[in-house]
Amino acid sequence: MVEICPRLLSIQSHVVSGYVGNKSATFPLQLLGFEVDAINSVQFSNHTGYEHGTKGQIMNDSELQELIDGLQMNKINSFSHIINGYIGSKSFLLKLGEVVKTLKAVNPGLTYVCDPVMGDFGPGLYVPEELLSVYKEVIIPICDICIPNQFEAELITGRKINNEEDAISVMDEFHKRGVKTIILSSTEMGDENHLVGIASCKKSNLHTIVKINIPKFPAAFVGTGDLFTALCTAWLYRTDNNLKLALEKTINTMQCVLERTLASANLAAKNLGAAKPSAAQMELKLIQCKDVIENPPIGVEALVLLEEKI
Repeated sequence: MVEICPRLLSIQSHVVSGYVGNKSATFPLQLLGFEVDAINSVQFSNHTGYEHGTKGQIMNDSELQELIDGLQMNKINSFSHIINGYIGSKSFLLKLGEVVKTLKAVNPGLTYVCDPVMGDFGPGLYVPEELLSVYKEVIIPICDICIPNQFEAELITGRKINNEEDAISVMDEFHKRGVKTIILSSTEMGDENHLVGIASCKKSNLHTIVKINIPKFPAAFVGTGDLFTALCTAWLYRTDNNLKLALEKTINTMQCVLERTLASANLAAKNLGAAKPSAAQMELKLIQCKDVIENPPIGVEALVLLEEKI
């Protein structure tokens, strides 16, 4: 008997060369048993970290609607999941909200996973500030799973995170707005060697809060957030929303991918006599990590902070 796979629509950026956005999410999701349909919010030659920049196109809201209309016209618009990553314009983000509502009407059981990509500590905002109100008022109330970093979570809630108690309070604010599962993908609550991920799920009359330490790497990577969202989506589904197990499998996969990527980049740079790896050499080595994506190793363990009936 042929297995019926969950079908996911991924709406985020695309690069011809490299691994960010849909290129970073599609292969891991397929390995973990998902049929993946992708809509590219932008398509660029490469990511923006390259020395000579990038070339490409940005999709507008009417072009997004045209694709959704085509899916509806052919009755191929029923999805189990939607995920979104980088969205660069207010009109496109507003249209995304309409699309999610439309597709939830087709399949009321659809799970919408939102990565509200807006910025991070250091670079600050890298989208127009006007997107924040759309995330607050339109997107967050309709998403089932939200995966911001600390910077983004603080922007959306208007609250600062200085400690674990603050993080739990911020996650509760997301729950009040209708989000069932909130995962803070990285916070600054760790030490010089670790970031901290913390997550809260209120589902099936159970409230679970889980924390996990994330070892830091002496390098900067691109596309990790998109990979993180894809892995969380897949493992939450495959473990029936076991938050602890899903986070462990996600983080341990990420650690292996980053270890292999850095080792490969450093070796390539050394062979060329370069002082440090180039942007091309630092692209995520996803194909080379097929084994660990399918079967994450045992490594970092998550700590359950709360598990109670509600």
